[in-house]
Amino acid sequence: MTSLDDLPLRADLRGSEPYGAPQLLDGIQLNVNENSYGVPESVQRRISSEIEKTLSNLHRYPDREFIELRELLAGFLGYDLELAQIWAANGSNEILQQLHQAFGGPGRLAISFGPTYSMYPVIAKGTLTDYKELPREEGFTLSASYVVEQIKANNPSIVILCNPNNPTGTAIELDVVEAAYEATEGILIVDEAYAEFSDSESAISLLHNRPRLVISRTMSKAFAFAGVRLGYMAADPAVIDAMRLVRLPYHLSSLTQAAARAAVRESETMLSNVREISVQRERVAEELKKLDLVVYPSKSNFLLVGGFSNPRAVFDYLLSNGLIVRKTTIDSALRITIGTEEENNRLLELMPSAITSLD
Repeated sequence: MTSLDDLPLRADLRGSEPYGAPQLLDGIQLNVNENSYGVPESVQRRISSEIEKTLSNLHRYPDREFIELRELLAGFLGYDLELAQIWAANGSNEILQQLHQAFGGPGRLAISFGPTYSMYPVIAKGTLTDYKELPREEGFTLSASYVVEQIKANNPSIVILCNPNNPTGTAIELDVVEAAYEATEGILIVDEAYAEFSDSESAISLLHNRPRLVISRTMSKAFAFAGVRLGYMAADPAVIDAMRLVRLPYHLSSLTQAAARAAVRESETMLSNVREISVQRERVAEELKKLDLVVYPSKSNFLLVGGFSNPRAVFDYLLSNGLIVRKTTIDSALRITIGTEEENNRLLELMPSAITSLD
């Protein structure tokens, strides 16, 4: 059979592995930071109704400017945002890809601060953008002075700040964003995929008179909409125009737009479980600390948990008992998504045995 090695693949892609997380079809999935509570039934009905309205028109291309959805997203985000400042795509990964297509490319550098989201280097490579992941400071934090120092030393075309950061859950203050913007002549992307779980002010508040600032969001996490694939961003209208240069024609399907419109209209209901997830996050953190594990502060819907002498063995034990968490590149650590109360109870029930099984 033909293999990748037999194909005229780009040289820089040889030896690469596709991004992907293990899937557990039956069991408890606490590995990809989904919202385990799902879409409320009342919203499911609204989504079905909105989609049904589009069915008779599926022989036509969708609204390529997705005007109504952008208006709804602007209203949801607030901060006096207007339609012209909003863009959307098939997940925030496509948002990031389009930004790299427009502002990255050959001879240009993107930087981020790691450990951080593992798709950043994948997106950079796919767009022929050079990429450098710089180490974070102690406790996975970032200070304004450190970020400025690294930007000036590397002169990047794109700077990515993940806030709260994945996989650590660490939040940064707005002064870091402000300092980073002043230090770079390139595009500054603040990836706020988990913003709804944080009590910190959004970087959207800094958009005014900052035309190179972009705030990326997703409906996959807090909105429990991972299966729909809808990411969006807020930026200066000129940046939105740049997205039009690189987007594929009619990139958001009519069905995606319909489902997303219904979800945004029902945002209060869709986000009703965010508070409960935050409560569960703190409960799980305290219980894991009782097992002498290191639980890092988190402003997201997951916890980075360290102190495992053999994290792979703990991962395997949990998996053999029908519960999956996420392996990380961080020594002695696993990342654990916060699930429903019942799912979290099962995690806490299994964890002592998972640890002692190593003895």
